[in-house]
Amino acid sequence: MSITRRELILASAAAALGTNTLGAEALAAQPKAPVLGLIFPPNRTAIPEEGVAMYGDRLRYVTVGLGIERMTPDSFDAALSLIPAAAKQLAAAGAEAIELTGTSLTFYKGEAFNRQLRETVMQASGLRATTMSNGVIDGLKAVGATRVAVATAYNDEVNARLRAFLLEHGIEPVVVEGLGIEAMTDIDKVTQQDLINFGVSVQAKARGTNALLVSCGGFRTLELIAPLEARTGVPVISSMPHGLWAGAKLVGLKGSAPGYGRLLSKT
Repeated sequence: MSITRRELILASAAAALGTNTLGAEALAAQPKAPVLGLIFPPNRTAIPEEGVAMYGDRLRYVTVGLGIERMTPDSFDAALSLIPAAAKQLAAAGAEAIELTGTSLTFYKGEAFNRQLRETVMQASGLRATTMSNGVIDGLKAVGATRVAVATAYNDEVNARLRAFLLEHGIEPVVVEGLGIEAMTDIDKVTQQDLINFGVSVQAKARGTNALLVSCGGFRTLELIAPLEARTGVPVISSMPHGLWAGAKLVGLKGSAPGYGRLLSKT
């Protein structure tokens, strides 16, 4: 009997949901602080290092992965039905609010669908919720971005969908350039220096812009924000740091993380 790609994705992700969340015992051992639940697109369940660097023991996390292996619309489609179960699991593990991470997962069908995903998480968990795309848009608006250069991990199709999503929010993407990555495992092959060089080169191609967006939650960019801002002369918004910023505010923190760029350094 043959098995479809969709069935493989659902089976692997269902297994991950059953075993890979940070449970109540581990949570109890962490310092007391608000608890943010994170739904990751791949089978990633480790506490995000960027979150620890930004907020230390002021914020705790519970996490779960959906098992998505590729940053493509068909892979996202195949995993959507797993989101309610993931949200319920995080609520049971002690989350006080939930963020659905994965910028492309949450923008790929536009703003109405992004809102629908947020509502799905809220209804399944009974908790407040946001998405990584909400964090990116809120960040861009907080720095007054209207015309942006956009450096992404994505292929042309996903880049086109991001362009449309930004336009829905009144933000003009002057240049959108991606690295053409589809496999989640290939994200880690991009070095910090690669990202610095890429961000600077994309910004240089975009005249008259007032911000740089680096889009992909899998990129480690926290320590690159301030250097990129120094090199480009504009504020930099990036998926994971500013997604976590939005999540931190959702559980009652101010969200500031001094030293990591213009927006995060605000108190």
